[in-house]
Amino acid sequence: MPIAKKYLADLTEENLYHIYNRTNNREQLFPSDENRHFFLKKYAAYLSPFLDTYCWCLLPNHFHFLVKIKTAAEIRNYLNSLEIPNASEKDYLANERSCSKVLEKAFHRFFTSYSMAFNKMYNRKGNLFHRPFKRVEVIRESHFTQAIVYIHANPLKHKLVNDFTHYPWSSWKTILSDAPTRLLRKEIIEWFGSREAFIKAHDDLSKYYYDSEIAIED
Repeated sequence: MPIAKKYLADLTEENLYHIYNRTNNREQLFPSDENRHFFLKKYAAYLSPFLDTYCWCLLPNHFHFLVKIKTAAEIRNYLNSLEIPNASEKDYLANERSCSKVLEKAFHRFFTSYSMAFNKMYNRKGNLFHRPFKRVEVIRESHFTQAIVYIHANPLKHKLVNDFTHYPWSSWKTILSDAPTRLLRKEIIEWFGSREAFIKAHDDLSKYYYDSEIAIED
């Protein structure tokens, strides 16, 4: 069955997206914490030059990220700093290829890097991730708020915990902490108004997020 167009949005400079993907046949994506740490490390390495991250969550067989694509100037500055840009990056610099094509290549390299290491570790062969990965553009203010709650509350939906605030593999605790982070923590807290308002919004909305217009099949 073809994937609806809204799940394959073009990745455009300065726009916001809910990005997620799962494994083929719903296999385990993170058999160990070592895998989770490695996944986040590779995510930062391959994608942080192109996007900033608001929040995230890693589930047993899938993941969620809420991101903002960097400005064209930031992306160009990064690509110009590379010793040898790849073909799609050269085309972007020459205005012959869209930002979306460059980001799709970056995500492909990210998935491939993780998959190769995963397959080697577990003596596995073949594609690990479902293709293509889904990305939904976040346009309305209400969608942005609900996407944050949806992502943090996802472990509750999948019955991994009784209280999603205790789930260790999401950005929830980092956003509420003062520890150094690459997340757009300041922007999220300012969006809700305060840490207390951030917590209250999750308390109020997490019970209903699965009925919202952004409720998606993972």
